[in-house]
This record gives sequence, C-alpha cells and structure tokens, in this order.
Amino acid sequence: MEEENSTEENEETEEQITETVEEVPDDDLPFAKAEVVRLMKENLDSDKMIRERVKVEMNRFLGDVLQNVCKQLNDYPYTTIEYEMLKESTYAYNNITRINKEKERILLHLDAIKADCDALAMDVKRTMKLKDVEEEDEDFAEFSSSNISEETEDEEEY
Repeated sequence: MEEENSTEENEETEEQITETVEEVPDDDLPFAKAEVVRLMKENLDSDKMIRERVKVEMNRFLGDVLQNVCKQLNDYPYTTIEYEMLKESTYAYNNITRINKEKERILLHLDAIKADCDALAMDVKRTMKLKDVEEEDEDFAEFSSSNISEETEDEEEY
C-alpha cells in the first residue's frame, strides 16, 4: 500500500517537473535550444530520444560551464584574454578523463600505503607486546620515584 502511494507521489512529482520544464521559454536559456539539441543528437546514438527536461538542463549546464570559465578568466589581471588563458581555464573540462585516472591511481597508492601501515602495526604488536611496555614503564616509575626521594633527602642534609 505504501509502495503504491510513493509511486503515485513520484509520478505526480515528475509530472510537475515536466510541466515546469515545458514552460521554460527559450529566452531564459543561455543558448538556442535547437543548437544544443542538434549538437546532442550529433553525439548520441541515432536510436536515442531526448526528453525536454534533458534538453533544458543540458542548456543550463553548458551555461554554467561558460560562467565558471569566465570567472576564471576574470581572475587574470589583463584586459585582453589570450588563448593560453582560455586553455588554462578549460583544463579541467578538457582533461577530465586523465584527471579521473590520476585520481584512481592516487587512491590505489593510498590503499597500498594503508595496507603497509596495517602490516607494520601487526608486526609491532606481534614483536613488541604491550605487557612488556607496561613493565618497563613500572620499572621507570619506580626508578624515577626512588631517585627523587633520594635527591630530596640529600638536599635536606645540606
């Protein structure tokens, strides 16, 4: 019963979203919708259909990317934007595949370091028992307290 209600609610929510997307005028989008759709169709398989919401959100996404690149370009102190500045500002977008591979390599290396640390910790626990450390600490505590009491006795004699 609860599943039916949640399914109905999801369908109603999707219908509301679809209605709001269909109401978006082309003037509110950063690029001409037809051009974005044409480019999408060029790069998708011919059997793919594109929902209206996807068309609108892709348009908005491209506008956001443009804004982010322009913010980076504004960080330069120069009044003229050169090609090298554009290349640097779009680096993350153009090299995302290589960046993701580098991220995976670093994570694998960190996992290997963790495994080495775990192995070293096990070796330390196996070879240096905590009980031995406690005994040494007790001996040190007795030694230091006997030294302190002897020193205070020596000082009192003077």
